[in-house]
Amino acid sequence: MDFSTAVPSRLPALSSANRREEEAMEITFTGKRALVTGAGKGIGRATALALARGGAEVVAVTRTQADLDTLVHECPSIKPVCVDLADWDATEHALKDVGPIDLLVNNAGCARLQSFLEITQDSFDMSFNVNVKAALHVAQIVARGMKARGSGGSILNISSQASHRAFKDHAVYCATKGALDMLTKVMALELAPYQIRVNSVNPTVVLTDMAKIGWSDPVKANAMISRIPMGKFAEVEDVVHAILFLLSDKSAMTNGAFLPIDGGFLAS
Repeated sequence: MDFSTAVPSRLPALSSANRREEEAMEITFTGKRALVTGAGKGIGRATALALARGGAEVVAVTRTQADLDTLVHECPSIKPVCVDLADWDATEHALKDVGPIDLLVNNAGCARLQSFLEITQDSFDMSFNVNVKAALHVAQIVARGMKARGSGGSILNISSQASHRAFKDHAVYCATKGALDMLTKVMALELAPYQIRVNSVNPTVVLTDMAKIGWSDPVKANAMISRIPMGKFAEVEDVVHAILFLLSDKSAMTNGAFLPIDGGFLAS
């Protein structure tokens, strides 16, 4: 056989296959409606924008109107909802007419760092109200609609490596993220019969604008980075890419999973 002629004749077919493979790897959300909490800043904002760019109709929820104003200015197709998710009744009222949702990102959270002996009732209650109870409540509202429509859906909770490791002054924060991880597992178990998948991402320190300030001290930053095998903090895009994958049909059999985005921190 003359391979000099046989091989070139196959190249167009290979190129076509490669193109089909590339197309298959693309993640799009055309025709989907997504709700993102804590969408005013950081990971939530970047996620809302990424979903909108991917074709989704996005509902952005946060408690700061100024953040919503700038978000809508950047992406006019986003529907803003301003509400303090720590307020159960206000959340119920604000989201009752939000319409059908296919994708939910529970990103809203707070971190009030105190040493164990200094933790107050107010800081404990606020942390659990936002990091756990609000995530549960918003997911209930969204999942009830998903179940009623029979169309399935995907829910993604933003957790932390702090659900698996203890950090000084993080007693309440670690406890909330541990609770959120277990909530994720139970949600995944109970909602799976309705084809609703529930997963979480568990990042290390993520270099949002606020984190860049909070970790600007080289001594503090290096002490943490030294525990990360890859030797660096996560960028916002690292988390957003994982969120998009877990929301998409590319992860259709992934349910009840915790995805560390930590450069190997939990493996060390």
